[in-house]
Amino acid sequence: MAKQDASDFPAGDIVFMDRGDGNTALLHLHGATLISWKCRGLENLFVSTKSVFDNKKAIRGGVPIAFPNFGPWPLGPQHGFARIKRWTVDVPPTKDANGDVLAVVSLEDDDETRGMWDYKFKLVYTLVLSEKSLKSTLVIHNTDTKSLGFTTLLHTYFRVSDISTATVAGLEGLKYNDKLTGGQDVAETRDLVTVDKNYDRVYKDAPNVTVLSSGPEPARKIEMKTFNFPDVVVWNPWDVKAREMADFGDEEYKEMLCIEAGKVVTPVTLTAGAQFECSHTFTSML
Repeated sequence: MAKQDASDFPAGDIVFMDRGDGNTALLHLHGATLISWKCRGLENLFVSTKSVFDNKKAIRGGVPIAFPNFGPWPLGPQHGFARIKRWTVDVPPTKDANGDVLAVVSLEDDDETRGMWDYKFKLVYTLVLSEKSLKSTLVIHNTDTKSLGFTTLLHTYFRVSDISTATVAGLEGLKYNDKLTGGQDVAETRDLVTVDKNYDRVYKDAPNVTVLSSGPEPARKIEMKTFNFPDVVVWNPWDVKAREMADFGDEEYKEMLCIEAGKVVTPVTLTAGAQFECSHTFTSML
């Protein structure tokens, strides 16, 4: 089984949020990777059974954070360093008057990050767990005396009942770039996007709401609402690519679909002292 329970890890490596009634979230401090979000006991995130939890390699699944680069990066590791750095707990899980649970973690530049990317920064990641939803807000602070540029993305691996039943609504009419073919932008003509092959497409100028459905055993319907994330990446490695990944099971492509909210097509430029805020909110609609 995939490691997605608090009991699977040392207490010092995780942030566990429990609202009651089976509504929980679990964040691993390696990369501030959200590795579980349950509504009424049903897991909605995918983590590979072969994922390595060595506090070095990126966790295969959940919601890794890509920063300061999405994709291959000549200055450092693919998708940047945020997903492989140890984050700090600023605010441990705290319940408010409504019963919602808040937690805050952060990451600041150090000698290692400046050796790759010579800028001072602070990332603040805030999670709010509500009865049927989870909001994740990332604020990027430029603490340097010079401007910096970056791309960023929350690389969500959703769990699906079966990839053959999964549909994504909200992408019809959008221009997308197929990263596998590298061709010109193409317009999405389907009202419900389905995946039946190796799939890696960047949808541009996306609306702030997409809906992933799968089922019926079990049925899931998850709305993803975004702020300041104009791009949506849809990814599934399918069978051949799955077999090429050491930290991904050969058949696990049938159990997941990545729907990733990001700012990746056009980089963000932050002047000294400025900040950039972005977020996504998952809501279970069943």
